[in-house]
Amino acid sequence: MSDMRQSLLRRDALSAAKEVLYHLDIYLSGQVQNNPSPSVDTPTLELVEEFILHRRMSALQELQLLEIMCSCFQEQSRDAVRQLIFSALFTLQGNQADESRMALLGKLVSMAIAVGRVPILECAATWLQRSHPVYCRRLARVLVDDYCSLLPGSMVPTLNNLSCSCPPFCCQFITAVTTLYDLSTEELTPPVQLLQMVVSWIQDQPRLVLITLLNTPPSSSQPIGSLDLTPLAGLVRWCVKAPLAYRRDGKQDLANGTTETELEAGPLFSELHLSVLQVLLLLPGVLREKGLLGRLALLQPDQLTSLISDLSDLLEELNPLHSDTQTHIQLTLDRLAQALQVSMAAGALLCSRGRDDLRALCSRLPHNNLLQLVMSGPVQQSGFYPHIHTPPLGYSPRMAFPFRPSH
Repeated sequence: MSDMRQSLLRRDALSAAKEVLYHLDIYLSGQVQNNPSPSVDTPTLELVEEFILHRRMSALQELQLLEIMCSCFQEQSRDAVRQLIFSALFTLQGNQADESRMALLGKLVSMAIAVGRVPILECAATWLQRSHPVYCRRLARVLVDDYCSLLPGSMVPTLNNLSCSCPPFCCQFITAVTTLYDLSTEELTPPVQLLQMVVSWIQDQPRLVLITLLNTPPSSSQPIGSLDLTPLAGLVRWCVKAPLAYRRDGKQDLANGTTETELEAGPLFSELHLSVLQVLLLLPGVLREKGLLGRLALLQPDQLTSLISDLSDLLEELNPLHSDTQTHIQLTLDRLAQALQVSMAAGALLCSRGRDDLRALCSRLPHNNLLQLVMSGPVQQSGFYPHIHTPPLGYSPRMAFPFRPSH
């Protein structure tokens, strides 16, 4: 390996990086073929850090390197080898090279989205599934900045097609962005362009939300401290918190008391809420097929506790005496009640001590007829909700759960 390093030192930065990628491909192909537990050795990782991550390159050289990497992953036919190469390049090592890793990763995944390099996106999906949420959020923010802030609307067809071309990446990306944009502040409210994209993906491919769950063997366990197995908890949080969060963040009220952003985002959250309920209704069959019905809670009690605590904080920030605020409060609580009822019926939310847990949590919230009914009534079986799965004839999904109920 020392001879190879000396040879690489005599090359320019781009040529050396290209040679290391070629070496990785050959070395890891042999590992996959001859070793039942293939891995990357330390000397190889050191070459990656020195000649790909640490060598200074011009902007043009960096662009050329990204193109070479795209070709490398596209031309490698074995997924196991691609995953190992990606891991060697971007698995965080807890050292100074991690910042360079994250910077290069963001640029590579962004380019892969733009040029449709599905093998890279599949590797990125695995990376998101195995990495700490802090780094997943960093990657998500880079992609949101690139496609929803810097170039809003310019890549709509490309982004919309991702739900068909690479569902695993879309699923993990949604999980990451719902963790990033938790509506705790105005800055952490999802951009409308991002919201439009997520709604479009889920409406086109409802099972996309469950792809990671579907592809995960029942016996396997998630890495400690990783993202959730599905984005359901984050999506429920978005839908439930949105009416109050937009009231808090509203700067310029229109004549009817509704903010301009709210007018644009409100119907999207209504559509998203309906789609989430529809996805929840798919769960019993999926969990039963994997032998996990009644054993795997996709909505955790601590997530519910956090959500209700957030709602309490939002209510304290708003003027509850304002009639329009009351409308939004009731909409939030209606959505919470619907999400709780369908989640319990579908097996996504398991309450070990029954409804007493939920009653204690929800007692901190204002009165809501539907929420009170859910807390006091029996859990219905999932087949009890055909009207959610198929909206009434003549009514669009947007009308099923309007952001501002008509009076």
